Amino acid sequence: MLKTDIQGSVARVTLDRPEIHNALNEELIGRLTQTFLELGSNADVRAIILQGNGKSFSAGADLNWTKRVASFTPEENRRDAQVAIEMFLTIVRCPKPIITRVHGAALGGGAGLVAASDISIATENVQFGFTEVKLGIVPALISPFVVARIGAANARDYFLTGEKFSAATAQSIGLLNHVVQNEAAMDALIETKIADILKSSPAAIAATKQLILTVAGQPVESMSAITAEASVRSRASADAQAGVSAFLSRGTPPWVKS
Repeated sequence: MLKTDIQGSVARVTLDRPEIHNALNEELIGRLTQTFLELGSNADVRAIILQGNGKSFSAGADLNWTKRVASFTPEENRRDAQVAIEMFLTIVRCPKPIITRVHGAALGGGAGLVAASDISIATENVQFGFTEVKLGIVPALISPFVVARIGAANARDYFLTGEKFSAATAQSIGLLNHVVQNEAAMDALIETKIADILKSSPAAIAATKQLILTVAGQPVESMSAITAEASVRSRASADAQAGVSAFLSRGTPPWVKS
């Protein structure tokens, strides 16, 4: 259902329900949450790749799960929804950079996983879509993460029509960072991204991820004190001292392995 492989400083998390296009159910959601919590606290892990096994990255919610949820009491339904929200929050808050490797299709909750990641890369033939309304469902659980990526205007367009769209369109609206020709090119780009990440301070990356979450969508004026304090902490950190010293002496900072 979910596989995790750690090679050196890189963890590869694979959705492994290929027979149903890696559809999300309560068990897979729970495992994703636990996995990202564990990887986030693993000092040896410097970057995480999220991918899917089989023909698709993820086709979204498992409809058999959705059907079962419909028979829940309101309180049971709230608890179930909160578990799914917690998964997305855990991914967003993870202090390690998350690169999502997207192929085949990313629909509904699958596209929500793309939105929650840091760097998203897809092949040009991937199909995206927020197709919930076609099933009489509201894309509520993924909406905070997707709207943060694509904006309200694009959400109105693609949430309300439920239409599928191309990787090129996904990139143009901000859901995707990069579109490449094929999976070989995607893997090459991922390796390039990881190489840069491994040259950077893990502490600075974690602090930067938190900073982005803090300032995103906020008025500039209201953020001045917060960003000033973040700068003060950063400049005084051991990593900043080591990084600047290494640069000035043409040396190698301690987080870069020889």
